[in-house]
Amino acid sequence: MSTFEQLFGQAPEGEWAAPGRVNLIGEHTDYNGGFVLPIALPQSVRAQARRRADGLLRLWSAQAGGPVVELAVAGLVPGSVPGWAAYPAAVVWALREAGYEVGGADLRLDSEVPTGAGLSSSAALECAVAAAYNDLYGLGLSAPELALLAQRAENAFVGVPCGIMDQMASMCCRPGAALFLDSRDLTMRQVPIDLAGAGLALLVLDTRVKHDLADGAYAALRAGCERAAALLGLPALRSLAPADLPSALGRLPAELVPLVRHVVTENARVEAAVDCLDAGRLTGLGPILTAGHASLRDDYRVSCRETDLAVEAAVAAGAHGARMTGGGFGGSVIALVDAAEAERVAAEVAAAFRRAGLTEPRTLTAVPAEGARRTA
Repeated sequence: MSTFEQLFGQAPEGEWAAPGRVNLIGEHTDYNGGFVLPIALPQSVRAQARRRADGLLRLWSAQAGGPVVELAVAGLVPGSVPGWAAYPAAVVWALREAGYEVGGADLRLDSEVPTGAGLSSSAALECAVAAAYNDLYGLGLSAPELALLAQRAENAFVGVPCGIMDQMASMCCRPGAALFLDSRDLTMRQVPIDLAGAGLALLVLDTRVKHDLADGAYAALRAGCERAAALLGLPALRSLAPADLPSALGRLPAELVPLVRHVVTENARVEAAVDCLDAGRLTGLGPILTAGHASLRDDYRVSCRETDLAVEAAVAAGAHGARMTGGGFGGSVIALVDAAEAERVAAEVAAAFRRAGLTEPRTLTAVPAEGARRTA
């Protein structure tokens, strides 16, 4: 008998998976209408699911353990569900708020995506549940439509004012490609990225420093960007051309200057990164990654001691470039390295952490993978 049957008394109708992600470049630009360039990870959240006819949402997480969480679908309102269960509950709430007549389900959830590592574990959870409900209830929604509903779930139900990148990456990425997404109009292009063919590898160095985007820091950054756009008379900072940046900065309060400088220059770095991929110059990504980290550290100020150390140690060990990935205040660093040197670079980063008296990072290799899908 499977674990699902032990928990819920019947076999699941199917299993769905949605991946975590790393963002190559374009951090904190998606809620400013800008460009992003993520890839999906092989590590996914898996949801075994079965439709229920009694209006109950019953949830169990292999990571959280404990008893099955049981919720009445009709009673779901923002703020009503604590902890990890808020994320799957939020998706069901968002579907119903959007007018879809969905009811209950049994959901067994299991995640390979490290939590708190800046790898979008919450979006992967939301998207796995959204994909399961889409099939269970025959909704016929497209991947971008499901991503938007998952974003609304996190914004309005969980209370995290995230942009759209994480959910779009989890739903829409394809193997062997980076997703070049315009977050203003949601146009997208799959850009081939053959790391192995170029003799390269993308290391993910999880510093094990946990961050919580719901703690107010992320919201404060977003509010600062929105205030700056309003002062400049723009709908969003995406509308500020790089050539106009110097004059615009001169019209802003000092505390908003670095935020605007980061967003505008980061958008330009995304376009430069796409040019490198299109031309097959993958090592050209390296300096772009490192410049992006400097901007996140000095202008946006979302880095920390551990992520700075991981970048510095990776580059000193021979990485072509490295940067923080994710919302910041901890999480992971990505490093573009020669594949033959990956183990050595990871070992030298670990040694740098030991010398600093810090816990060694966990290391995995990012291989551009498939977005949300039914697996069984």
